[in-house]
Amino acid sequence: MFTSVVRRAPRRDVARFVSARRFHTEPIPLETPEDWTDFQFERTNYRRLIDHFSAFGSTQTRENTFQPHHGLHRPPAPSQLSLSALLASGAHFGHSKSLMNPNFTPYAYGVRAGITVIDLDQTLPLLRRAAQLVRSIAAKDGIIVFVGTRPDLRPIVRKAAERIGSQGYHVSEKWLPGTLTNKLEMFGPEVVKSDRVVPDLVVFLNPIANIHAIRECAIEHVPTIGIVDSNVDPRVVMYPIPANDESTRTVELVAGVLSIAGREGVALRGREKTVQDKLKSRRIAKSYGVSQQ
Repeated sequence: MFTSVVRRAPRRDVARFVSARRFHTEPIPLETPEDWTDFQFERTNYRRLIDHFSAFGSTQTRENTFQPHHGLHRPPAPSQLSLSALLASGAHFGHSKSLMNPNFTPYAYGVRAGITVIDLDQTLPLLRRAAQLVRSIAAKDGIIVFVGTRPDLRPIVRKAAERIGSQGYHVSEKWLPGTLTNKLEMFGPEVVKSDRVVPDLVVFLNPIANIHAIRECAIEHVPTIGIVDSNVDPRVVMYPIPANDESTRTVELVAGVLSIAGREGVALRGREKTVQDKLKSRRIAKSYGVSQQ
């Protein structure tokens, strides 16, 4: 009358039911109506147990949790950046208290275990201000250069320049002295006359190692953005971003946010160009007496 199915031992409470499912692994035939009733009772209670504890389980998946590659390939937009993201990347860790630059004092939150803690409440608005600058320059067809000469920064500057497209460039090996101040000898007079050699903005991810490049930018009046650690004078760049420049995750986050802003600026420029082309074509058509929809 009843078919043989896989069945667990009978139970009357949750604890006995769980232990029965855990230790009884052999198929038990349903021989009587009481066996079928017990089987239905076990299955109902098991589903009720699952439904009850599912609300307390984790909802994290690969898509909504942090992954090590997200900082490089999926950085947040400037509007989505938060203090939690900066804190998780270790942007608040500075150098030893004895190494702190006196001019960095306004950006220091305090000292913990002899280490300077950077005030992220100032880092966040300064980073958003720098992102707004990158967006504006990209929207005006400006050239943006990302400079990061440490081995771990090479993929970061390369990816940041790729996001901006033809307006983005990067220096990952070494800034050759005289690139801006002696451009005639570096590139030749023909290249200097025909191409734009001097960039409109330079982003330094490790400023101390490229202080000579910062000097050249100052001589040529090129705006500069830099990640400034507690041992660096914030005045060396025009737009400082106080953060931990020795953390790869922090640099990935900062460069990613700035490159996303640059990509938004390029998109704005493309839309404005499309609108201008449409208006121009309408004016031409109107001058010839042709109506357009």
